[in-house]
Amino acid sequence: MPTALTLLEQREIEAKILGPFLRAFAEKFGEEQIRLIAQEVIHDLGFQSGCMIRKSLGNNSLVELGQAVSNWQQGDSLSLEILASQENELNFNVRRCAFAEMYDRLGLKEWGDILSCGRDAAMIQGFNPNIELKRTQTIMQGDSHCDFRYSELTKSSKNSE
Repeated sequence: MPTALTLLEQREIEAKILGPFLRAFAEKFGEEQIRLIAQEVIHDLGFQSGCMIRKSLGNNSLVELGQAVSNWQQGDSLSLEILASQENELNFNVRRCAFAEMYDRLGLKEWGDILSCGRDAAMIQGFNPNIELKRTQTIMQGDSHCDFRYSELTKSSKNSE
């Protein structure tokens, strides 16, 4: 029976296929336009992924999100520093990101922020639109770490939007 691929292995397969297409399209139609199109597609994929995670876990609270995050570490893909894991918040820093390393190794560093990090906000929307992600930096963009801060939106913050 075949074993399931880790998320990192899935992303590497995708990158090896998408990379040449992205470069060719960017050369022909301009990188800015292709980046916008790629962002839209990846956003949609991220949203769908969040919906699938919610369905597979049977619930969409921050507790279940914590379970999903632990799955993202398979294959030594992420080194996390958990700062808070409670019913109404999940905060962690990513100290090492094998996704960033992989995109760099494949010569796709300039696309990694879209192909990987660009999924995160849309994923949480699909998982639970009442959870907010705040992130101010990523390893993919050259920072020392990624700061993931998830919190449940309160009724007052939802009404102010």
